[in-house]
Amino acid sequence: MRLSRQLQSYRLTTAEILYHLPDHPAVLQTYVWQDLDLAPQFPVLRRFLDFWRRELDGRLHSVRVGSAALITPGEVRHVGTVLNLH
Repeated sequence: MRLSRQLQSYRLTTAEILYHLPDHPAVLQTYVWQDLDLAPQFPVLRRFLDFWRRELDGRLHSVRVGSAALITPGEVRHVGTVLNLH
């Protein structure tokens, strides 16, 4: 299933989520989330953040997102030497 999603342009997406601790709102805690998602809309991450706002007590402070394709076209490079065999 993962490979088929990667072939459909899903990318490995990592989100660093800073949130306020429920008992100590002045203190920030970090949570790292990672999954395959579609950039730039990030529907999987948006569903997770909607769940967070709806179900969890820690109020979100900020979300920083990084995304990278796992399957990329091969690199093209020129060969420096050509050998001819007769």
